[in-house]
Amino acid sequence: MSPLSHHRCLAALLLIPVLAAGCALMPNSTGPQPNALLLPSTNLDAMWERAVSVLHQNHFVIDRESKLEGTIETEYRAGSNLLEFWHPDSVGHENRHESTVQSIRRKVTITFRQSGSGQVMMAVFAHKEIEDVPGPTATYEGGATFSESSVFNRDLDQVVGQASPSRWLPRGRDPLLEGRLVAQIRGVER
Repeated sequence: MSPLSHHRCLAALLLIPVLAAGCALMPNSTGPQPNALLLPSTNLDAMWERAVSVLHQNHFVIDRESKLEGTIETEYRAGSNLLEFWHPDSVGHENRHESTVQSIRRKVTITFRQSGSGQVMMAVFAHKEIEDVPGPTATYEGGATFSESSVFNRDLDQVVGQASPSRWLPRGRDPLLEGRLVAQIRGVER
């Protein structure tokens, strides 16, 4: 056996436990998800009010509520950074660091769906987006005051903002925030 094939065999043997551990961590599609709760339908109104209260405690502003559709949606909220420890929307050091160096925003959607036999499935979805600025912004001294792209004229109006609007790119869901909100709605965590 050549040394190269020996290294490949060793790498494959070391990779098998990693793959097995990854499969063990995959969520079971038949059981309840970590972002969901199974509730008795008799408790629906109380849990709805509790969900709204938890969103307010976490500084999310309700954008839309519809008991008929079973949906609560919030407005987007800018992610809190390392220096904003009083805002609980960025869960964990990694999320706080990311919000410090990059503009991040989150929106929460809570759904209530009938799941049969007198039970309701409540699910929490925290959607995360990252800002994509289309070009360099004028953030240096004087750059934010007067436009560089036009010939000098006597119009001394300030240039406010950037040349074109930012785009927001989806970053997927935020499972740490979802887990925290579910725990707070259950009453396990404050």
